[in-house]
Amino acid sequence: MGFFKRIWGYIKSWFRIKAEDAMNPEIEIEQAITEARKQDQALRNQAAKVVAHRTQLESQIDRAADSVGDAREMAKQALLKAQEASGAGDAAAVDKWTSTAQSLAMKLQAAESNLNGLKGQYEASAKQAEEAKSAVQQNAMRVQELAAKRMQLLGELQQAKMQESVNQAVEAMSASMDVDAVSLDKVEEKIEKRKSEAMARAELREVTPEGAESELREAVSLAQADSKLAELKAELGIDL
Repeated sequence: MGFFKRIWGYIKSWFRIKAEDAMNPEIEIEQAITEARKQDQALRNQAAKVVAHRTQLESQIDRAADSVGDAREMAKQALLKAQEASGAGDAAAVDKWTSTAQSLAMKLQAAESNLNGLKGQYEASAKQAEEAKSAVQQNAMRVQELAAKRMQLLGELQQAKMQESVNQAVEAMSASMDVDAVSLDKVEEKIEKRKSEAMARAELREVTPEGAESELREAVSLAQADSKLAELKAELGIDL
């Protein structure tokens, strides 16, 4: 059973590799940027919910604080009424207002507990909101980088297509020659073709993030960007 499972795994991997090889690079580039933008929009939607939750808590805290203030003031008024009734010798009114003050005190305690709970939730929500905004900002920059990379890759792809057209033209010319003629020209052509393919692969490898050449290009680009920023700051008279 394990043997057939491994064989099936090999077959699926083979078909996946063939499908990837057959896919148009231009389509792959567009799919990558579309997927990145879709993920960016999903992240923005989630972040909006987090920030909205923080805003809702702010409103709830304001209402809870009002409830605390109202309950506290009402309890004070009830105590004053009880004191006034006591001075007048009205025992029934004293019991009435004392009971009312006790009820309002319980309400005040519940309101204060609710307010404290909301404040604790708000602290966590405010932190989450800042993290969400930071994530949106970082991802937006990543999407911009991908868009710039897309233009670069499309340019490289067009160059590769032009080279392929040249190669096809050379191959067509070679095919029209006498195949029976003994010559070193075909040998030389094969060598040149292999050299061209090797150079093309090296050129394409340079645009991938895995190669050391890509790291060098990125470092140079960053240095150029820093230089440009310094130039713009100098024009604006900014010293940061």
